[in-house]
Amino acid sequence: MEVAQDFAQNFGLEWPKFIAQVLIFGIVYYVLKQKAFGPILSMLEVRRKHIEELEADRKKVKERLAAAEAEAKELRLKADKEAGRLIEEARASSNALREKRAQEATLEAGQIIAKAREATQMEREQAFAELRRDFGRLLVSTTRTVTGKVLTKEDQDAINEEAASQIAL
Repeated sequence: MEVAQDFAQNFGLEWPKFIAQVLIFGIVYYVLKQKAFGPILSMLEVRRKHIEELEADRKKVKERLAAAEAEAKELRLKADKEAGRLIEEARASSNALREKRAQEATLEAGQIIAKAREATQMEREQAFAELRRDFGRLLVSTTRTVTGKVLTKEDQDAINEEAASQIAL
């Protein structure tokens, strides 16, 4: 105990002031933990969860695009099979009508393929437009969430244009 008193006296340590400072430090630490750090950590957790939700939405959009492309491919295969069937049917026809039937089947197959390609192209364009729109919306929402500021219409348009130019499928 004597050593502690000598130490305190040599360095000018005054116990009442030291204890008061320790108490004040404890109170300030408690208040900061309750009022400052707690809300900030909870806000960061909410943002992290929101970003995870946006990532899940992005994956769903990607899956829908893949499904639309698979459906378009299936439609093309069906159209090709139908065209092949029509051509085979025309070849099996009698010799007298063979030339005429072959021309009709080829024309009809071309129309079916053209319609199928047109339908496929329309579906693909719709899927791409939806993907770009959803991706732009998700990107704007994520940017707004991460930066914490409200984006202007010009900012949103710029982000959407940049995102659309990056999507090359």
